[in-house]
Amino acid sequence: VRQKFSEQFEEQWGRKEVPGWQTPTMELPLYCRPTDKVFLSEGPRESHMQGKKYKKALIEFTKLSHEEQEKQAEASQAHDKELAEAEFLVNAYKEILEDVVERTVAFHHKKQSRTAEELEEENRISDDEDDQQAAKAVGDAERDSEDEEDDQPIYNPLNLPLGFDGRPIPFWLYKLHGLGQEFKCEICGNFSYWGRRAFERHFMEWRHAFGMRCLRIPNTTHFKEITKIEDAIKLYEKLKKDAEGKTFKDEQELECEDSQGNVMNLRAFEDLRRQGLL
Repeated sequence: VRQKFSEQFEEQWGRKEVPGWQTPTMELPLYCRPTDKVFLSEGPRESHMQGKKYKKALIEFTKLSHEEQEKQAEASQAHDKELAEAEFLVNAYKEILEDVVERTVAFHHKKQSRTAEELEEENRISDDEDDQQAAKAVGDAERDSEDEEDDQPIYNPLNLPLGFDGRPIPFWLYKLHGLGQEFKCEICGNFSYWGRRAFERHFMEWRHAFGMRCLRIPNTTHFKEITKIEDAIKLYEKLKKDAEGKTFKDEQELECEDSQGNVMNLRAFEDLRRQGLL
């Protein structure tokens, strides 16, 4: 199975069709090559390029020969491929084990919704496990009767979730946790989450994070409660504009003073200087 997935990855990588990795890191518009950093927006990138650390790294980078720069590029591409293959394999295995994973997650969600009394009952059952195993070794007649009782269908007309004992949880507990309330998330591929707690928790889980990565949007707290793709994109554009507005602009905000004491911005100063009026 691993070999088959690796072959599929190599084919998609060769055609640049691996999701999220169609563009190499070094070709991203917000990538800074001298310091090997990727930024979320143009504002932090511009601020970084004005710092001493970047200028020092730029000097070192310009000293590299063409062959050394090519080696750096090859190393970056190899690192991209390594990360992309790991993500590809995780998603491939996830598709195979999706039913098992979802049942496991659902089981743990049910465990987390237990009351203190139910948890104490589970601990008591765990302590008496040996005695229970011995009790199962009774006569054939008793075992047959118990098996028949266990095989009887569970009466669950409201289709309530099952508890740790395999029986429907109490209806009041079902209403308390809002497990009948459905929340859909378009970013997660219209996946449904049952209950407010599961919905709030999913924003930091892998499914939502992967959807945000596919949209090329950072999964930060700004986007909590955002489930629509269009809303996420609009909010991301607004955040980028706000960040750009806070970026220091030399031509508009840097002030200069001429020999007569007149203060003006850098652009006006340069215009007057080129015209020979200073």
